[in-house]
Amino acid sequence: MANGQLNGTDLGVYVGGTLVAYSTNATININQSLRSTTNKESAGWEENMEGLRNWDVSCDALYAWLDPSGGAIGNETLSEIFAGYIGKSSTGSDNRLSFDLTFGVTSSTAGDTKYTGKAWVTSASLTAPLEDTATFSVSFQGSGALTQTIA
Repeated sequence: MANGQLNGTDLGVYVGGTLVAYSTNATININQSLRSTTNKESAGWEENMEGLRNWDVSCDALYAWLDPSGGAIGNETLSEIFAGYIGKSSTGSDNRLSFDLTFGVTSSTAGDTKYTGKAWVTSASLTAPLEDTATFSVSFQGSGALTQTIA
């Protein structure tokens, strides 16, 4: 970490404890809604107080069926995310399940930070451009508290 700056490559999205395979970009959004307290005594100025909080994570990744050596991919792929958390299992039962999601690092080096919470898959898309690398995007919506842990 030169000059306190963090290399984004060190941060990952972990679905159920497993890194999303071939990720190229990841974003976490932590939001707080405001509730209006504006009234006739506000002199024409909007006034607010704290409201509900929420969080979401999105991830872009290279799409692949096999690893470069032709073997099975050891991390979460679009197919595994779909089958495990949003689609139907091979027996036909729905797999609309929440799971533990981690954004950050999983090491225990002093100062390393990670964010964890329960999440749901809210969307998944696959892009297959002509003569270019196929990619996928997946979005997750948090359910409940997001916990920040600093090693």
